[in-house]
Amino acid sequence: MGSFQLEDFAAGWIGGAASVIIGHPLDTVKVFGFFKGMSFPLASIAVYNSVVFGVFSNTQRFLSQHHCREPEASQSRTLSDLLLASMVAGVVSVGLGAPVDLIKIRLQMQTQPFREANLALKPRAVALGKQPVYQGPVHCIATIVRTEGLAGMYRGVGAMLLRDVPGYCLYFIPYVFLNDWITPEACTGPNPCAVWLAGGMAGAISWGTATPMDVVKSRLQADGVYLNKYKGVLDCISQSYQKEGLKVFFRGITVNAVRGFPMSAAMFLGYELSLQAIRGDHTVTNP
Repeated sequence: MGSFQLEDFAAGWIGGAASVIIGHPLDTVKVFGFFKGMSFPLASIAVYNSVVFGVFSNTQRFLSQHHCREPEASQSRTLSDLLLASMVAGVVSVGLGAPVDLIKIRLQMQTQPFREANLALKPRAVALGKQPVYQGPVHCIATIVRTEGLAGMYRGVGAMLLRDVPGYCLYFIPYVFLNDWITPEACTGPNPCAVWLAGGMAGAISWGTATPMDVVKSRLQADGVYLNKYKGVLDCISQSYQKEGLKVFFRGITVNAVRGFPMSAAMFLGYELSLQAIRGDHTVTNP
């Protein structure tokens, strides 16, 4: 069997769609207000998860096959493979996900007056009754590129790297080990209950620990619409700490952990079951 498999991308797309359907209301409440419609998050997050899961699974499989040729392969080597594959998936996710997150936050922040406590910004255009800055995803992209250049699409990318690289390590690794631990030994395929529980716990762990950098990332990506406050990651951290204290970086941690459980449970369950269906009777390899 070759190391590169397209099935992982297809299964990741299905899992991503499932996670959007389950977690969409919680996701929009976590940011600012309910997003008008699911078309953009459904399309973007499904593609995003397709790439993330495909990259992780194929990278981990490639590393495992390489080490299988070595007699000294061990459990610690397996952990190192998972760690490296998670980091690669994290870097790739930022390249694809930064513009998606930016557009989502820019659109969400204008659906209703957003809280100064969340971003330390005042919705001046909303307060003055003016038209929204963006009329939709396409107009949002065009406006950002026109006013900020292509680099503007990657505003907050530094904070996102600091969030997603360790975040995916604490996402995939707990899932793999928890799923292996919970799944009955006699089970040759994915056990839905084990996948659901392991996926949910992995999501809660990952999103909970990613909260500080998620706060910074959101502030940087929302910056620049009505005013510019931050010069970069460190400046955002410094200003936020000076004005609101250490607790600001843990604001929303409960919501993040709560929304992370059902979204990730649906994500992994959709991934594993669809992968099993695509491959038929073949043994399904954990992502």
